[in-house]
Amino acid sequence: MIAFRIDRRSGVATYLQLVQQVRQALRLGVLEVGDRLPTAREVVEAIAVNPNTVLRAYRELEHEGLVEPRPGQGTFVRRSLARPAAATGAPLRAEAAAWVGRARAAGLEREDVAALAASVLDESFPPPGLPPPFTPAPRPPQTPTPTPTQEEDT
Repeated sequence: MIAFRIDRRSGVATYLQLVQQVRQALRLGVLEVGDRLPTAREVVEAIAVNPNTVLRAYRELEHEGLVEPRPGQGTFVRRSLARPAAATGAPLRAEAAAWVGRARAAGLEREDVAALAASVLDESFPPPGLPPPFTPAPRPPQTPTPTPTQEEDT
């Protein structure tokens, strides 16, 4: 079962954080078709959010065709987003974990790693219809400015 976490300082609406966490769990194979999501009451008790927030998130997931409510039983996963290459134990996941380990060893903080990964993702998967991400133009080489000599002053 999924355990939700809310970052109240993120600026992302709580219901969207819940939706994103379910999508991520579906992509990583943590949730599979047929799994039951926690009830709104269970989520409210675990993370102290309004029940309407949980219901809004579940409605959004239902609208996307990812979950389905079953009256009297709960909300169940209807469709998976998992890809074998992202599963626990997959070589790509191991490589990503090793890369994060090297980034931490180089002194990068979590936010640095997230910014670096987001930058690479943006370069590799540009949103359709948007210009490419900003990259500064290379600076021309600096040439030293000649200083006036006494002969030039006279």
